[in-house]
Amino acid sequence: MSDIASLPRVTGLPWQGVRYFCTTRAGGVSAGAYATLNLGGRTDDDPGHVAENRRRLRAELPSDPCWLRQVHGKQVADADRPWSEPPAADAAITTQAGRALVIVTADCLPVVIADSRGRALGLAHAGWRGLAAGVLEETLGALRARVPGGARWRAWVGPGIGQRNFEVGDDVHAAFVQHDAGAAAFFVAKREPGKWLADLPGLARHRLHAAGVQDIELSGYCTYGEPERFYSYRREQASGRLATVAWLQED
Repeated sequence: MSDIASLPRVTGLPWQGVRYFCTTRAGGVSAGAYATLNLGGRTDDDPGHVAENRRRLRAELPSDPCWLRQVHGKQVADADRPWSEPPAADAAITTQAGRALVIVTADCLPVVIADSRGRALGLAHAGWRGLAAGVLEETLGALRARVPGGARWRAWVGPGIGQRNFEVGDDVHAAFVQHDAGAAAFFVAKREPGKWLADLPGLARHRLHAAGVQDIELSGYCTYGEPERFYSYRREQASGRLATVAWLQED
């Protein structure tokens, strides 16, 4: 692992025992719509470019990242158990120092969750489907099983699509509001019937708070609204993918 960070990144406040960041679209070798640091293996980018971009990311991590096959669900993978290929899951947890968790996004939210002392770490992929299905609650439940006794929990909600740019239909509105009336506060009705603007980061914070996470930081970045910095599938379907990585540090 290099001592000098070479890839542009965004991150949040310092966190005892935890290192984490989200990449930007700069610092890689991909071209065209995927320029330049596309880390998504399931895109139509040149596989050789993706491999080089992933090599550059790996150079800044303490171990090979634990890639997932994300499916917009709520399955949580145990990264402390070896797997021969990426599991179908949208979150992973670890209690081992140096085990690098990773998810890829291009409008969905990356969410880092850990106890305030840095003993157990989770990283979740939260699009609206996974968020409504309970991926954050499932991740937190798996972490609580690893930390006996009471613990104070903390979360960072990374770059994702902002409310101004996230138009959804009645199906998305119902997926949240029918199960939690308080979720209605995170939707603004548009003039067109059946259309809403959804506050995805706000919904994530709402659900994390309800699940017992005491300290929650929102990055404030909108992937759709910053085309020079971030990829956005909603903005351009021929889009690259950002990577959010997190790992526990030795004491």
